[in-house]
Amino acid sequence: MGNTSFKLYGLKISGHCHRVELMLRMLDLPFEYIEADATVRNSAAFRALNPLGKIPVLVDGELAIPDSNAILVYLIKRYAPGSHWLPEDALQAAEIQRWLSISANELRHGPASARMTVLWNMQGEIALPLAHAISERLLDMMANHLTTRHYLATKQPTIADLACYSYIAHAEEGRISLASYPSINAWLKRIESLPHFVPMPASTIPEPA
Repeated sequence: MGNTSFKLYGLKISGHCHRVELMLRMLDLPFEYIEADATVRNSAAFRALNPLGKIPVLVDGELAIPDSNAILVYLIKRYAPGSHWLPEDALQAAEIQRWLSISANELRHGPASARMTVLWNMQGEIALPLAHAISERLLDMMANHLTTRHYLATKQPTIADLACYSYIAHAEEGRISLASYPSINAWLKRIESLPHFVPMPASTIPEPA
């Protein structure tokens, strides 16, 4: 595309940031990755980009777009309109939105929360047993859903798949086994085989206390 103005503020260990990185790479959009640790996120300059102080934030020229799912929509609408990533068909778009909502709710409070608790003992997160219970319900539903299709929302990969991929792929870092979910593992491999895919770095799982 020739655009070199993209800056992605994030952390490599964040699934929310990883989904945006995947989208940028799969659209072949060159970007600068800026590691945004707590010091960066608390700075006045970053708060001008996102007053909530959260990552990821995508800067495109003079524009700053916070929120991972909002960034996915922005990138497709601006740089790949009408593509398989976010079709114009009303029913397909609604199905994609359904999975974006799942990524912000069940996925966030299940596998993502479990991972944060296990790896970093994040205070204020959902208790691990509840995160595991939410994860089990989500994974059971996803496994059944994927027995009859290759991707979550349509017959081709969409932003819904990227929004859900990272935290499912790293579920074991939250002590959640995927061994009994062959359809989910097959789906993960399909995403990993897409052009320009890059993995999110693995984290070392601490021994149980």
